[in-house]
Amino acid sequence: MRKQMEMIGEEEMYNLMKRERERVKLEVDIVVVPLGMGFLLAYHVWLLYTIRRHPRRTVIGLNAESRRIWAFCLMADPLKNGVLAIQTLRNNIMASTLLATIAITLSSLISVYVSNESSSSTRLMNKGSVMPSIKFFAILICFLVAFLCNMQSIRYYAHTSFLVSVPSFRGRKDAIEYVATNLNRGGFFWSLGLRAFYLSFPLFVWVFGPIPMFVCCCVMVFILYFLDITNYFTRDLYDHSVNDVEDLESAVFPA
Repeated sequence: MRKQMEMIGEEEMYNLMKRERERVKLEVDIVVVPLGMGFLLAYHVWLLYTIRRHPRRTVIGLNAESRRIWAFCLMADPLKNGVLAIQTLRNNIMASTLLATIAITLSSLISVYVSNESSSSTRLMNKGSVMPSIKFFAILICFLVAFLCNMQSIRYYAHTSFLVSVPSFRGRKDAIEYVATNLNRGGFFWSLGLRAFYLSFPLFVWVFGPIPMFVCCCVMVFILYFLDITNYFTRDLYDHSVNDVEDLESAVFPA
């Protein structure tokens, strides 16, 4: 009888320590995970502001202006440059298709894994398995967003491939602006799809704990900063190219 009482006491003590450990871990998750995600969100808010106010300081803004110039240069003579334009857009469609395929494949694998884990935890009545499901569900959302963004990118690139080779658009600045707008929308959705892939890395690391996830968010912000911001050499080289293109544009579209 005494041994049974001791075993019951040890079991209650073990359960109490386990619940306390889970409570502390949950509190760390509640504090550290939103802090890391807020760090990433603050960086992207600053990046969006910079793209709108100072586009040439960012790679996304500079690429948008470059795509617009590319559209004006090729559509100055659609019959001559049509093949080059279609091949370039086809390469972008293939890249978006690859990323969309990867995203939907990973989403399917994660869905199968989470459904199997959920059914197992239901049979075992294990309440501690809720948090892993939330983590994998967050990763699933990232890949679904990446899939949808890349599909929209394919849509705009495919539409642009028809517009860029229309002979009647030659010499019409409003029509070429419309083509450049659709081309840039495809590029922006491509960038959003990549951001969703980038965001999945901290969420993957979250599986190993909130502290590694926070460290991954901080490292990701520094890496993205160097990938998103242009340097003086790039901006100077772009300015020289733009001046030449503006001379060509003024010759094609006289005021």
